[in-house]
Amino acid sequence: MSNDYSQVLEVLETYLDALHHTDEKRIADVFHESALYAMSTDTGGVMTRTMDEYIPVIAKRESPASRGEEKVATIHSIEFGGPNTAFARVSGVLGSTGYVDLITLMKIDGKWRFLTKIFHTVPA
Repeated sequence: MSNDYSQVLEVLETYLDALHHTDEKRIADVFHESALYAMSTDTGGVMTRTMDEYIPVIAKRESPASRGEEKVATIHSIEFGGPNTAFARVSGVLGSTGYVDLITLMKIDGKWRFLTKIFHTVPA
């Protein structure tokens, strides 16, 4: 399991670095192609996107790195539900927005990938 922990940690670090650099290719690599992206709204609603909808949004963003912003991100926890399932809680800041991500991962064909990203934003 320690090798799996290291692999999950690596995919989470790749994701956080890709967010900071707005690298849609690395974002697409950490997410499974059928993954779900969901955001809770301040009014208690939900906004969802497929990967076909989410990746183009990332591609259009100006990266925090290009604005000279420091990468602010923390991996708070990684829990395993079995040999092929995991859950992670991460948080960070992108520009003036803070976020908390709840991420489920599955090991598919030997590679850990995101299956869901559910998050909430707050002012940084």
